[in-house]
Amino acid sequence: MSIRLSELGLRQKPSDITRLMAIAIERPDMLSLAAGFTDNDSLPIEEVRDIVNDISKAGPSGKSTLQYGSNIGRSELRSILTKRLEAADTIESGGLDEARMFVSNGSQQSLYLAIQTLCDPGDCILVEQPTYFVFLEILDGLGVTPIAMPMNEAGEVDVEGLEALLKRMDKAGTLNCLKALYLVSYFANPTGHSISESTKSVIGSVLSQLDQTIAVIEDAAYRELYYETPHSARSCLSVDTFTGMPILYTSTLTKPYASGLKVGYAYCTDESWMAAILSVKGQQDFGTANFAQAIVERALSSGSFDRHVTELRAIYKQKMETLHGALESKLSELGWTWPVPGGALYLWLRSPNEMRTDGDSDFHAACIENGVFYVPGDLCYPSNRIQDRIRLSFGALRPYYIEEAASRFSLAAKSMTRAVSG
Repeated sequence: MSIRLSELGLRQKPSDITRLMAIAIERPDMLSLAAGFTDNDSLPIEEVRDIVNDISKAGPSGKSTLQYGSNIGRSELRSILTKRLEAADTIESGGLDEARMFVSNGSQQSLYLAIQTLCDPGDCILVEQPTYFVFLEILDGLGVTPIAMPMNEAGEVDVEGLEALLKRMDKAGTLNCLKALYLVSYFANPTGHSISESTKSVIGSVLSQLDQTIAVIEDAAYRELYYETPHSARSCLSVDTFTGMPILYTSTLTKPYASGLKVGYAYCTDESWMAAILSVKGQQDFGTANFAQAIVERALSSGSFDRHVTELRAIYKQKMETLHGALESKLSELGWTWPVPGGALYLWLRSPNEMRTDGDSDFHAACIENGVFYVPGDLCYPSNRIQDRIRLSFGALRPYYIEEAASRFSLAAKSMTRAVSG
């Protein structure tokens, strides 16, 4: 006799990343361009070792890092993160309130807590298309419906289309279920696109004209992982048209430093929303691991973090160029296209002639047969209706294996071309 699960439990299903990783385990010869793992060779083991040694010599204060910490996060770490956010947004020192900053188990926890405390099953969230597919899994698991915003050819939100969408929802009586708008604003996963400040400003104006309060969730996980130049747009926290709106700005120290430490952070402008988030967080974990926080705190204060992320930018730029160059020489003549990103870990490919690339497609099977796999792009769309896109991640593989993975991918692409022409 089966156990009777809750509605929340019944809504859960295996994540797509888990399914993709199972393929890798079953096929040791497989080269993965799927999961967004970071570069293993660059992980700062020596720097972390030195930090741990320093902590061990710090007497009682060092020992206290192995004790429980506060639910909101270490005070010094939150102070450092607040100042870094002020600097990134060119805000005068003291312009942001440290009390609004909290530390999380990666940015993923912040996103989950934000939706869990804001939405009931049946509510809806506005998202870009495409968007971060794991966020779509969060919404699905919590019974929240993603509503795709219209987009233009530049990859920006079509603001006029957004206004029309909101009017249609209002006329249909569904606007009252709308709780938030989600933006992946810097070197986005999956596209690598960064949102312009002018687009952000107009979005804020559109939301401010509504008769109800809509929260804004800004995901800035890759803001520091630019290759050469940071994206110039300030966050929604600093754009005037968002003044007075509930905003949750979330980012992470895992991608730009050490993913295994799982330390993220978020800044919330709304007192009641943040109180609810912290209450649920406390019920889950009593606070993010104090020792992991102490490590990244020292890395930030000593300059070790910034030295590391500077080196990491060059590594990812080289890896991107390796994958881009290998694919360009083999796929461009077949009609495959993709933008060249200015940061993060991904290439976003479009197949020729709307050839299907979803998980049930012949092309996906051909890639598996050739020993390479990817994230099907349809997972990044709320309706899964776009089936000719692919996300390739170059973060984990060494350059030699990136070239080999590109060759395997190209063999699959050419086999499909021969099959069509045959």
